[in-house]
Amino acid sequence: MRIWIDLANSPHVPLFRALRAELEARGHETVFTARRFAQTVEMAESSGLCAAVIGQCESGKIAVKGSDLFKRAWQLMRWARGRKIDLAISHNSYAQILAARSLRIPCATMMDYEHQPANHLAFRLAHRVIVPRAFPEEALRRFGAHRKARRYDGIKEDIYLADWEPDQRFAEELRAFGIRGEDKLIVIRPPARGALYHRFDNELFDELLERLSARSDVKVILLARTTEQRAHYAERFGGSNVIVTERALDGLNLIAAADLVISAGGTMNREAAALGVPAASIYAGRWAAIDDLLVREGRLRRISTREELGALRVEKRPAGIAPRRAHAVRKQVVDLLLETVKG
Repeated sequence: MRIWIDLANSPHVPLFRALRAELEARGHETVFTARRFAQTVEMAESSGLCAAVIGQCESGKIAVKGSDLFKRAWQLMRWARGRKIDLAISHNSYAQILAARSLRIPCATMMDYEHQPANHLAFRLAHRVIVPRAFPEEALRRFGAHRKARRYDGIKEDIYLADWEPDQRFAEELRAFGIRGEDKLIVIRPPARGALYHRFDNELFDELLERLSARSDVKVILLARTTEQRAHYAERFGGSNVIVTERALDGLNLIAAADLVISAGGTMNREAAALGVPAASIYAGRWAAIDDLLVREGRLRRISTREELGALRVEKRPAGIAPRRAHAVRKQVVDLLLETVKG
């Protein structure tokens, strides 16, 4: 089959790079499109995915997002028409799902966050919905997907991290930022302000940065989501121990090198948990069931109060927390995706 994969956000790149390898090993052809948003295009290029760049995110305003969605769906329809695509897959790429349904292409979506409002659109339009086993049944029913949903074991990060190994040469990149092996390295990801699921402030995150920037015993790398965030934090914390990178670093190698990962989102924390790196979530919204699972497993810590923030310990990473190494998840997910064309 010819399978169309759309990359709508940065975390989609490592996920579908791994799925592409499994799909092509089974004899299928993959073609990629990518939205110009965050580091998606840059990461796709460095991963050799050769994606056609179609559309971009113009604003965080809901009205503009809606306009961008339909505009990009139209652009994707024009791109996909006549390419003889047998299956479209994404991680909740709303524009791709709209385009695929309009062209009568079978489409499957993956998702692991049950509080995303736009699931109402994606889940109802997709032919197949692929979710982790921890995804609540009640949410599937609310989004009209309980009959078309299929579940896999583990977390989506297992798909691309089960057999991943860090690049030992990455230490040279860290040294370029003045970070040495003896430093306590903290990797931080700000809130996804402007996303549909994040329409609120996160005062704890700003307080976290204030506290860390005052410490002389740590180095902080902040991975901004947008150019606006990058400029804001660079101006506010420039000259301190907070490093706001101008270019995209290899996120997985950065996480693997960290002593602690703290994110106000979801994917990076779960990547750290999958790699056995201490992780703390400072997300201020409604928690995903999959993150609650990682807390119970002791792979993720929650920070939701100033008391919990004050109790956060920063130390060199201890040994003893093993990576998940859930090797079977990738094959399981590909099986479920391919079932879409079988009805």
